[in-house]
Amino acid sequence: MTMHDDSRLREAFALLDGMHGEDPSEGADGPKDILASLEYHRRVGRWVGRLAPEASAALRLAAHSQHVRRWSIPRDVYPMTRKGYRDWREALGRFHARTAAEVLERVGYDSQTVARVEQLLRKERLRGDPEAQALEDAACLVFLEVQLEDFSRQHPEEKLLHILRRTWKKMSPAGRDLALQLKLPEAAAALLRKAIERA
Repeated sequence: MTMHDDSRLREAFALLDGMHGEDPSEGADGPKDILASLEYHRRVGRWVGRLAPEASAALRLAAHSQHVRRWSIPRDVYPMTRKGYRDWREALGRFHARTAAEVLERVGYDSQTVARVEQLLRKERLRGDPEAQALEDAACLVFLEVQLEDFSRQHPEEKLLHILRRTWKKMSPAGRDLALQLKLPEAAAALLRKAIERA
């Protein structure tokens, strides 16, 4: 039996999809300003599939739980400072890891797989871990592909360029190659080009 036939994988995906479907940003007409959780995780999973065609079950599970129930810890519960942002992201990483672990334990995954998924979700050893880097690349690609255009309407150009430069630095050469192949709206594509020139 291959990992793609693994009933535990299918069951975990189904449970996680149920959680993603609880996303309060998803209304009758779909999400407005942000990508709803279910669609976000499907896109992350597709990019992981392109970046790592032989992805392990742990990486596929991490992709499907990358931002699980993210709305439970709003950004504004932390100070609106750089440190506050870092603390928020770290708290989210721990929360996503713990939530995913509960799902995986429920469907019968062994402690080693659960620990590996938690490690990936906490973004440990990012540069030295090919699977962690693939997950990071996938998240960056979803941001560029779907969320950048919305961001460009909400923030001034200098802030957008700063965000894009940070995003670019986090990506691997393979991730960057895929990013350059994206068919972005012209305004978003121009912003990315400008950010890369100064990166």
